Amino acid sequence: MPTTVMTNPVVWEVPATAAPSTRALLREPFPEAVRGLTFTPAAPGLWRVTRADGLVLGHIERRSDSERYRVRRMRAGTLRSLPVGEFWSPREAADVFQ
Repeated sequence: MPTTVMTNPVVWEVPATAAPSTRALLREPFPEAVRGLTFTPAAPGLWRVTRADGLVLGHIERRSDSERYRVRRMRAGTLRSLPVGEFWSPREAADVFQ
């Protein structure tokens, strides 16, 4: 059975026959644990950041061309997000949401 990964507005279909390394990329955990925040893999190199109560705060994306992390924060009451900046470490990127 294929795995469907949805991010707005892109949908990736990963066939059940995909190599384990390809499927593992979709489930890559966020490199840092941060108290009070949950990081859910949304796509390869992209994590959805939520609070303990389930409120989506934004996204952290690892840039493919470097080890920088791009942060987008959700606007309150909308489905839009705003760019916050880029950071050298996953911890610095996550600290934006604290």
